[in-house]
Amino acid sequence: MSLFKKVADFASSPQGKKVIDQAKKYASDPKNKEKLDQVKDKFFGGKGDKKS
Repeated sequence: MSLFKKVADFASSPQGKKVIDQAKKYASDPKNKEKLDQVKDKFFGGKGDKKS
């Protein structure tokens, strides 16, 4: 079974839907969004230029 198939199967399961809902709730919080942006910039080598 391919990795994508496993991920798709998990995402459509009740547990997967719960995890997705939790992730959306976490990401919508402005404090957490800033943390995620910092990690993303560090991981992908972002230059820190914000568009806000």
